[in-house]
Amino acid sequence: MRSSTRPPRGPDAVEASVTIDRTVGDTFRFYRDFTNLPRFLGDVMSVEETGPDISRWRIQGPLGIPVRWTVRLTEEHANELIRYETVAPTGLSTCWEVFFRPGPGTGQTEVREVMRTPFGRVGRAGLALIGKPPAAEVRSNLQRLKELLEEGKVTHREHAVAGKFVV
Repeated sequence: MRSSTRPPRGPDAVEASVTIDRTVGDTFRFYRDFTNLPRFLGDVMSVEETGPDISRWRIQGPLGIPVRWTVRLTEEHANELIRYETVAPTGLSTCWEVFFRPGPGTGQTEVREVMRTPFGRVGRAGLALIGKPPAAEVRSNLQRLKELLEEGKVTHREHAVAGKFVV
């Protein structure tokens, strides 16, 4: 078990949830393999694991500008929680918590994601102005995760790099 000192809750956090017709174990394992994330995250183009808890992400940023992030896994509880954050100076990290629990039906999983962006409401407003509204992106990313795990393909293209998810 890894532990973190900065969970992404509070007034600067956004969250969304989705129920997926897959078991908690299957859903957790798929998400925990960060190399799967480009398959459903709208702006993540590639992930390379560089150490047991560190990975390098290539993001397609606003105006097509490529951005590279180092991401650190900060906490993990099998089949329950994955917490990770960008490596940045204190207060400038983007942090995510992804919770997994049995859904209402047999073999279903409820996935809830909480994301905290730097600079709270001001940061969220700035991201929205450049076409990257955090709350909408979190909802869209979870919708694509659901599609990928249930149907094997992604058709939801909102808040994703143009042309990334071609039907």
